[in-house]
Amino acid sequence: MELDPDDIFKDEEDDLDNEAHLERASTKEFVVYLLDASPKMFSTTSQGEDQNDETPFHAAVSCISQSLKTQIINSSNDEVAICFFNTREKKNLQDLNGVFVFNVAEREYLDRPTARLIKEFDRIEESFMKEIGSQYGIMSGSRENSLYNAIWAAQALLRKGSAKTADKRILLFSNEDDPFGSVTGATKIDMTRTTLQRAKDAKDLGISIELLPLSRPDEEFNVSAFYADLMGLEGDDLALFMPSVGDKLTDMKNQLRKRMFKKRVVRRITFSILKGVSIELNTYALLRPTVPGTTTWLDSITNLPLKTERSFVCADTGALVQPTKRFHPYKNKIVKFTTEELSEVKRISTGHLRLLGFKPLSCLKDYHNLKPSTFVFPSDKEVVGSTCIFIALHRSMLRLKRFAVAFYGSSAHPQLVALVAQDEIIAGGGQIEPPGMHMIYLPYSDDIRHIEELHSNVTVPTPRATDDQIKKATTLMRRIDLKDFSVCQFANPALQRHYAVVQALALEEDEMPEINDETLPDEEGMARPGVVKAVEEFKKSVYGENYNEEDEGHGKVSDASKKRKAVAENAVKESANYDWADLADNGKLKDLTTVELKYYLAAHNLPVGGKKEALISRILTHMGK
Repeated sequence: MELDPDDIFKDEEDDLDNEAHLERASTKEFVVYLLDASPKMFSTTSQGEDQNDETPFHAAVSCISQSLKTQIINSSNDEVAICFFNTREKKNLQDLNGVFVFNVAEREYLDRPTARLIKEFDRIEESFMKEIGSQYGIMSGSRENSLYNAIWAAQALLRKGSAKTADKRILLFSNEDDPFGSVTGATKIDMTRTTLQRAKDAKDLGISIELLPLSRPDEEFNVSAFYADLMGLEGDDLALFMPSVGDKLTDMKNQLRKRMFKKRVVRRITFSILKGVSIELNTYALLRPTVPGTTTWLDSITNLPLKTERSFVCADTGALVQPTKRFHPYKNKIVKFTTEELSEVKRISTGHLRLLGFKPLSCLKDYHNLKPSTFVFPSDKEVVGSTCIFIALHRSMLRLKRFAVAFYGSSAHPQLVALVAQDEIIAGGGQIEPPGMHMIYLPYSDDIRHIEELHSNVTVPTPRATDDQIKKATTLMRRIDLKDFSVCQFANPALQRHYAVVQALALEEDEMPEINDETLPDEEGMARPGVVKAVEEFKKSVYGENYNEEDEGHGKVSDASKKRKAVAENAVKESANYDWADLADNGKLKDLTTVELKYYLAAHNLPVGGKKEALISRILTHMGK
């Protein structure tokens, strides 16, 4: 009986020729942005993010610019080149017609992105027609093939580096699904054949070609017309291509300043099952905290990273002193230890995963999870047969509904872990969850904190919420219910601000990009009459009519509380001097100062922060206008 007939547990790293293995082994990425500059790319198609008409050429330039900024901010070693085809002018290593490689001074065609490159590229549309020009590179009656020339030029740029240590890609932007639509007969057949052969030659050299089609008015991009053959798409891959393209464009535009972690093996560990029976596992981090990059000290003249060294100098003689040796007194003798010997003395565990036994899944509680789990998967790279043993354990644990208890950890932090088997989940023809095990870090008895009983005195009745209070709380919760909430919707505002500052410095921008803090409460939403009413009714049902939370637990009212109360009373008095309904109906709220607008807001217990436009909007929302 074959344990794994579908190869769902096959480790891609076992096949050295596998594309996924080559991607994981890559330490650098070389990208050529191949951008179609034909006249069709300059036709207006749709409204952009600023509600203005946007051309496919502008959309492509914007995507590439965002991608370059992401790379320069992340201090990446990746190298890029920008190449236009279907151009009037030519500029490339092979002197091919219709191909123009964009670059700036003091930089090779394929090199790391620089601030000057990004700034010049952002302004490319202003001078493109004058300095580079646009024309159809494939015309009836002509043997010129600009797409063939473009792939050839891109292939020449990507000769740098080895395919085993670098990921080489060509990202092609175009809104023309059939580049040879203007030619017919034997000429079209010959051009198609030679272009596909050129693309195949590039793939044989380890270069992947990806298409990012751009929309055209009232016409869907037909990938099957030509580009499916160029990229080798067929069957399910072809059917899934168009939805995935939208994700690629969104990713290029929206992932600016967001550090994306690839699925890489965190470490390889040995899983000791029995004496003499061990297997090899790969571990993957499912969740990682994203933090700003570390500070690198640079030389003030050469701008190169500094290398720091530490030496001990005698204060009396100025001579170099060797680092002190570690020792421990024992029976009037000094016993010296090396660093390796001390590490061995302190070692509690070898760092291997040791199986202790199995328990029913019902014994594993949610609160036992101390930190994000680690995903484990078998590997036959070092220990042949690991996959077969892992599959046997995995299937048995799923069938018997049990989890494995194991010991794992370093000398500094030994701990118990639970290995919980996860079955493969497939939906919509694709894998949603892979098969494997989750390594959950368990607490010791010292780590568990028991709940303290606040109402242990049985003589005093425990406070209970009334039916009216429960009803008011339910109404409030329904009013401020977050629809389709997901933590993935929120970016870290501190991290976004950090990268915004880095971007402004790297690109020598005069102004820092505005950062939208998505974690702030929705003041306008909370100021809706229905929400305000629900909040007030809930407070009254719990605390009563005359409750003041600032006075609770204090013998006297503080000076700050008195001041706030005086401000509120003054706001109510001043607000009565204005006909707010008339001002709102006649559009005269904008004529008032922010101080005057805040009279209304403070008088109605509404937030008073924000710009003038936000204050006016808050007032109109409260008034139901």
